[in-house]
Amino acid sequence: MAPTRHGAIPRLATVLMLAGSALLLATALLATASILLRWFTGQPIPGDFELVQIGSGLAVFGFLAHGTLMRANILVDSFTGWLPARINEAVDAGWNILWAVITALLAWRMALGAADAWFSGTRSMVLGVAQWWAIALGSLCFAATALAAFWTAWHQWKGSPAGAPQA
Repeated sequence: MAPTRHGAIPRLATVLMLAGSALLLATALLATASILLRWFTGQPIPGDFELVQIGSGLAVFGFLAHGTLMRANILVDSFTGWLPARINEAVDAGWNILWAVITALLAWRMALGAADAWFSGTRSMVLGVAQWWAIALGSLCFAATALAAFWTAWHQWKGSPAGAPQA
């Protein structure tokens, strides 16, 4: 049974995943354009590597919550595969709670990093792009992932379809 997609948290995860997908496509197009310009004119797009670094990082952050809800992470059930399904769900719920705590801590620390980058005026080297906003968006994506992990754990614990593994 596939996880349910109803509710604010799954909708947020889907929006972040779609935004991450669009951003990853944009960075691929930027890198391609820069390489083509380098071939034909000898000059790349200035700061292309900075924009690709920022865009790729944010894209990955955008996928985390959706991957958590879809249980598209690496599952190791070598030691628990023989247990009844209900016990496996409870074990998975426990790991999702741990994942939620870790991502919540990462969100908190990145929020502090974003504030520090804001106050210090940290900018990229070539284009001089402010860094705080990218760090803040990463923090929000980690916070959304924490919510998704708690949401998944809750449904796994209750034994409802949202906690069911992907087929």
